[in-house]
Amino acid sequence: MQRSSNDIWVGLFVLIGGAALLFLALQSANLLNLNFQKTYAVTARFDNIGGLKPKAAIRSAGVVVGRVDSIRFDDKTFQANVDLALQSSYKFPKDSSLKILTSGLLGEQYIGIEAGAEEKNLEAGDTITATQSAVVLENLISQFLFSKAAEGSDAPEKNPKK
Repeated sequence: MQRSSNDIWVGLFVLIGGAALLFLALQSANLLNLNFQKTYAVTARFDNIGGLKPKAAIRSAGVVVGRVDSIRFDDKTFQANVDLALQSSYKFPKDSSLKILTSGLLGEQYIGIEAGAEEKNLEAGDTITATQSAVVLENLISQFLFSKAAEGSDAPEKNPKK
């Protein structure tokens, strides 16, 4: 009897430990969102979203104020429509602007929101058009390399032959 009781307790602790590891893995991969606060939906239009993914954070002054709900491509305007779920406790003016930023040099991408100055606040269903697209690292590197190559072709030869 004592042995089977110990086996049950050990099994219970193993299950709790496994559930805790699964929870931490999902939370750290940003695949689990346990936010029970009310939200309101707004849409933003971007020319290039880079590696932005659904459930990415929306931050203002470093504080998470919402999450990316979904991302769609509009084949009429050739832009990405990003649906945002902002927490109802945070109100932003209608002329607020959005930027796609990166945590660190190669970290995850998130949306930064900068509050505007208008008196009217964003409401559910509004569309934000004041956006700044993601900075793509590959594009920056190629621009740098092309500019260096252009400088090299404009330089005079060191040992011109006569």
